[in-house]
Parts: sequence; structure tokens; C-alpha cells
Amino acid sequence: MKQLFSRREVVQGLAAAGGALLLNPLPTLAENNGPMILQRKIPASGEQLPVVGLGSWQQFDVGASSAERVPLKEVLIKMQEAGGKVIDASPMYGRAEEVIGDLTKEIKLNDQFFFATKVWTTGKQEGIDQMNDSFRKMGRSKMDLMQVHNLQDWQTHLKTLKDWKQQGKVKYIGITHYTDSAHSRLEQIVKSKAVDFVQFNYSILSRNAEKSLLHAARENGVAVIINEPFEQGALFRAVKGKTLPPWAGDYDIKSWAQFFLKYIIGNEAVTCVIPGTSDVKHLLDNIGAGLGRIPDEQGRKKMLEWMETV
Repeated sequence: MKQLFSRREVVQGLAAAGGALLLNPLPTLAENNGPMILQRKIPASGEQLPVVGLGSWQQFDVGASSAERVPLKEVLIKMQEAGGKVIDASPMYGRAEEVIGDLTKEIKLNDQFFFATKVWTTGKQEGIDQMNDSFRKMGRSKMDLMQVHNLQDWQTHLKTLKDWKQQGKVKYIGITHYTDSAHSRLEQIVKSKAVDFVQFNYSILSRNAEKSLLHAARENGVAVIINEPFEQGALFRAVKGKTLPPWAGDYDIKSWAQFFLKYIIGNEAVTCVIPGTSDVKHLLDNIGAGLGRIPDEQGRKKMLEWMETV
């Protein structure tokens, strides 16, 4: 997900207007004794995950130069210091898996993150080969979460993954997609209890998942990862030049990113949301959405009504 430029525009616009409500989260989040990020249980095991993770599409598809990798290394270091854990990747994301593997080993934090990647091909052996390649690139002997990307040949790959889970090669298995049109199929699979995780698109202005998919995941004990939380930057463009509503502080919201993310996290069916970034300030701003007060249903309704006036 590519939203950095549009967010930067918003930040600059708010700064020109005074920007009193956009606070830099760096000083508090980096402190070891700072507030703890909210965590939610994976229903299949009871293991807890921080509610804000990190996506890697585009941002981690870089070369080997220091200029390209040093900023990403800093993102990973600060993420771990701030209590973040989930890193989501895919073979579809170019060199992202390799870059994540290289950098986490280099900073000696390879065992401190929750690694989630995907299989994105057709055919049993092709899937096995691709997943083994992901293990190699990410430096893993066991993958925390392996997902079938965009439901591609999902029945074939889930059979392999169920075997691998029994063997202890993967801890959890899941399915993913990024479009509303796939939600009904995702829901059918969720209801069959064939997976531990489901990943899909959801945002304050793209709420198709609220119709039944989120409820189905919660009712059937399936953890939820949310992608596209900023609508590829469209949400930041929608609020460009606008200040946060005065009641945002009631939910410890300090930026537009936190406004959008806290709406998502406020739905208790959501286990983790994975905004992508290669910028430390944006990363810590995002993680700040998991701190402090989280809006209840009344608060989320208020946020939605406000956004619908933009």
C-alpha cells in the first residue's frame, strides 16, 4: 500500500495551519517504560498480538544499497522497540521477503517478530517450492503464518498447509484478499473453520466487511488482519487541509492516521491492522493508534458520521 506522499502532504498542510492536533509520537513510543500497545488474542491459540503491525508491499521491495535499506532497518528497530510485532509479506511483493529476512537477521531481531507471508501460485508442487523459497528468504525454519494470497488455488494450498501445520512447519494458516467482491468467498471459508486467520480490506469508508465477514470471523474463532486501512492514501487526500474534530482527544487520537486506524481497531473482531510504511515517524504514528483509549461503538459511529461530511 502506497500512502507516504499523500500523508506527507497532509502533515505539511496541518503544520502550515498550526497543526496543534498532530503530535509527534516519537518521544513517548520509543521509551521502554512507555504505554503498552493494545494486544488481541489469536482465537486458535490464545497467543496475543499487538493490534498494529507492518505491511511491506512496495516499501520493502528495494535493492541492496545502504541508501535503500538503512531507513527500513530503522523502521524495524523502532517497531520492535515500540511493541510492534506482525510483519506481512508475499512473493508478490518483489524482494520484500528477502529484504525483511536480511534486515531482521542483521539487527538480530529475527526471532522477535511475527512473520506472515503468503503462497501466490497455482499447483501443489509449485506452491511447496514457492513457500520453501519464502522460508529461505526470510531466514525461517518455522513460519508464524502462511496465507493463501488472493485465494489463488486456495483448496490445493490449504491441503499442503494443514499438513505443514501438523508437522510444525507453520504455526498458523490463513487466506487473504483485498477486494469487496471476494468477501463472500472468504466468509464461506471462515465458516468452514479451515483457517486460523483471514486477511481482507477494510477502512472507515470501505465497510463492506461490516455486513457479515467481520462477524463471521469472530463467531467462528478466526483471527482478522486488515489491509488497505488508508485506501492507498485516498483517506489522507480526503482530509487534506482539515484539522481533527475537537472530540478526537477523547480517544487519544493525535493524527489522521490514528483516526483511521482507531476506527478499525475499535471493531473487536479485528486482531491486527497492517499499514505499510518505510518512514519511522509514520510507523510510530501508526503504532500510536494502539495506545490509549479505543473508540466504542458510539465513538465509531461519531467518527463515521464526521467522515461522511468530508
